Amino acid sequence: MKDDLEKYIRLCIKNDREGQLKIYQLFSPVLYGICLKYMKNEDDAKDVFQEAFVIVFQKISQYKFEGSFEGWLKRIFINKLIETLNKKKKESFFLDVFDADTDFVEEEELDVPPIEQDKLLEYIRDLPDQYRTVFNLYVFEKMKHREIAVLLKISEGTSKSNLNRAKHILQKRILSIKNFKIA
Repeated sequence: MKDDLEKYIRLCIKNDREGQLKIYQLFSPVLYGICLKYMKNEDDAKDVFQEAFVIVFQKISQYKFEGSFEGWLKRIFINKLIETLNKKKKESFFLDVFDADTDFVEEEELDVPPIEQDKLLEYIRDLPDQYRTVFNLYVFEKMKHREIAVLLKISEGTSKSNLNRAKHILQKRILSIKNFKIA
């Protein structure tokens, strides 16, 4: 598989359509899933998905065959997603609203019952943009708050606060559907 992937990447560097199709087929399910997590609706997700793949094929010659190719792709997609979210706002996408006096538990574990994946995705998409973005970067992309802060040009405290708020919103939604009460 690794040899085939390298072959397809080298074909893409030569602008070969067969290589591009193979890369698209191999990675589109994962990358489209990422787009769905960040965007509010499927139309926006599809738009970013297409635009990001264009960027991938334009910049594929910059891939140095070091590290994970999938990681390299994800970085391009996440950057495009954040750029798109920023453009949708007239002002800055994130307001640095962290109050240093606010107490919250950074890694608070929430007690929620199991939920279907499609329903959870729907709830994540319903989060306000800034909460959804921080939640996705932290939970799904495994980024640290310091990395998120740099990427989104916010403070670490704002990243932590947005994650905590996203978790609580999701917890309320899940518990309200399951007819549970929050303690």
